[in-house]
Amino acid sequence: MNLTSVFPHPIIQGPTAGGSNTPAQVAAVSNAGALGSLACSLLSPAAIREQTAQIRALTDKPFCLNFFVLETPQPDPAEVARAVEWLKPLWSSLGWTEFPTPAKWCEDFAAQFETLIELRPAVASFTFGLLSAEQIQRLHDAGILVIGTITHAEEAIAWQNRGADAVIASGTESGGHRGTFIGRQEDAKLTTFELLPTIVAAVNIPVISAGGIMDGADIKRALGMGAQAVQMGTAFLVTDESSINPHYKQRLLSAGEHPTRLTRTFSGRYARGLVNRLMRELEAVESQLPAYPIQNALTTPIRAEAAKRGDTELMSLWCGTGVARARPMPAAKLVETLLSEMNAA
Repeated sequence: MNLTSVFPHPIIQGPTAGGSNTPAQVAAVSNAGALGSLACSLLSPAAIREQTAQIRALTDKPFCLNFFVLETPQPDPAEVARAVEWLKPLWSSLGWTEFPTPAKWCEDFAAQFETLIELRPAVASFTFGLLSAEQIQRLHDAGILVIGTITHAEEAIAWQNRGADAVIASGTESGGHRGTFIGRQEDAKLTTFELLPTIVAAVNIPVISAGGIMDGADIKRALGMGAQAVQMGTAFLVTDESSINPHYKQRLLSAGEHPTRLTRTFSGRYARGLVNRLMRELEAVESQLPAYPIQNALTTPIRAEAAKRGDTELMSLWCGTGVARARPMPAAKLVETLLSEMNAA
């Protein structure tokens, strides 16, 4: 399969979960000839339907819906209580006398999957896990191309063997959550341009390169190494259509040399963002925190309250290592800029 038969320009706007990724952004990218992606992982089926309808009102071009492959957990109450205690210095600093226990740990992936089949986007992408061959067949029967996110060759081969149409090879520079699902997350250490050739050699389906790709020269390099397209999250986080919290956006635009790092502190799964107080305060217990989605649900009220107050030290400031090169402009203008840079390179 050739991806450019689906979208003309070899650029996918990375899905950024948590509300920053809007129908307007997705449609603008797709209308510009790249592939817009909507992060559906944290959305209810009703919200997925509503936002997909909004995208379709703004574009007739292909777009992607993105999901976390998850089982709803049944955590040990003692583990939850311990995590709440570790979080206490943070939530009590907000003036809370008791911790607001989450009503649910995550959205029901099975229900999201049925909604995806019903909505029939051109493309669906997945991370955190592996679909069954039966699930992939159902997507294909609905006319949906299937893309899996991987961090090493064994995962790429697993997706290919199940029938996926392409894989996203996510290097350690990538912002947000790591997609590792075979082996330990901390062992998936390859950078974008170390990982890409190993995946191109390992599979015969299209490979999409992701992680630290910020301009047209980066895209040209990835395509020259065998990628059929690139996925760019951080670059699109600061576009005009992104509804990212303004204080978060300002931190990204003024990041300069401020370090990013991978951390489990926010969500219980390794994810890359700007280093801040929440990361530092929980560093000592980081390895003992509950796995995603439990820790993610526990820190959600803290992060939401911090966002209301404009306190970026308690927000998850997800971004990749290339954040200092992020450029604020309309999404369509960014696609146009990237293409002209590719041609110049």
